[in-house]
Amino acid sequence: MDLNSDLGEGFGIWRLGDDVALLDVITSANVACGFHAGDPSTMHRVCLAAAERGVAVGAQVGYRDLAGFGRRRIDYDLDELRDDVIFQIGALDGFCRVAGTAVRYVKPHGALYNTAAVDEGQASAVVAAVTAYDRELPVLCQPGSVLARLATRDGLRVVAEGFADRAYEPDGRLVSRSVAGAVVHDAQAVVARAVRMATDGVVVARDGTEIPVPIESLCVHGDTPGAVALAQQVRAGLAAAGVELSTPAGAGTWTAPPQ
Repeated sequence: MDLNSDLGEGFGIWRLGDDVALLDVITSANVACGFHAGDPSTMHRVCLAAAERGVAVGAQVGYRDLAGFGRRRIDYDLDELRDDVIFQIGALDGFCRVAGTAVRYVKPHGALYNTAAVDEGQASAVVAAVTAYDRELPVLCQPGSVLARLATRDGLRVVAEGFADRAYEPDGRLVSRSVAGAVVHDAQAVVARAVRMATDGVVVARDGTEIPVPIESLCVHGDTPGAVALAQQVRAGLAAAGVELSTPAGAGTWTAPPQ
């Protein structure tokens, strides 16, 4: 099972989360590429730190929306969205190369993630961007989503992702952040959810429904209070349940460093 988190989401003098501390816990880092968050110096710093620790770097591509942190849907011209995604992958890949590594996968962020899960137009733009840049790059997204279906149809490797600290709707969508309880803060609950998703492929929706989630990667958000401690507890819980951590097959040649 892969353990991923969103990193590099500060901007300029503003820092969000403890990137370096999280890099000591996770196996894959979804690095902001300057559109919804991040900037060149932040990208450079995080890529160097990830490479030093053997953590796989993924391009977390988002809407051009710094003010809204990429959490507001934008109805893009689809060619423009495709090109914005290509731009972001290429920018991060440049800093990866300087650090002696490379972008290993692509994951949409925020509103783009949620929109591409249900909207064929925006999902197709993301798929077109990845296909044009590097067909070997996996796409990290929710199982059963429109993005997963279109990426698979076009021959891309899909890595199915689950969220240990987000609430689910009965249909498998994530609960909107505008709804109370959308983010799960109780550490014991997050760990229990992570272990069950990893071992049984199941998560309980907010109405009590058990939803199948056949996943290869678990996300713990890096921008929530206590994110590092929570990620450490999730990792420990997975280890106690006998779940070995590594990046998914097809996401590059990364192997876990000794702990």
